[in-house]
Amino acid sequence: MVASPEPKRIVEAPAIKALIQQGFVVIGAGGGGIPVVRTDAGDYQSVDAVIDKDLSTALLAREIHADILVITTGVEKVCIHFGKPQQQALDRVDIATMTRYMQEGHFPPGSMLPKIIASLTFLEQGGKEVIITTPECLPAALRGETGTHIIKT
Repeated sequence: MVASPEPKRIVEAPAIKALIQQGFVVIGAGGGGIPVVRTDAGDYQSVDAVIDKDLSTALLAREIHADILVITTGVEKVCIHFGKPQQQALDRVDIATMTRYMQEGHFPPGSMLPKIIASLTFLEQGGKEVIITTPECLPAALRGETGTHIIKT
């Protein structure tokens, strides 16, 4: 069994922010990153752990002061009652409603739940919006035409 600690800092955040400011599109933290600790000598040393990619992505977004966090996944929109006859896709949802859905158990652990937790954390710590959709639907989601958009109010 390998530890799965919560990410505390993205070492490369300043470099990523600089690239974005120069006009580059940066795709980062997608695999959760390589977990490291700082040694007494000030170097970094890798450790045996798995960092959650969604929490890493949200942390990176906060560290570079992003307004919008985009999480791509295998579905066009987040759903409640997923896989059931009453399945309902979510278009635009506020924090309070999404928190209620989470507490009601609509999002499976290891699947959509980490994305929802990362989204709510990002918004609670200053982000303005989260978009969850598939990579294929991302351009349309950025135009507000699809995807699930989670907002503060």
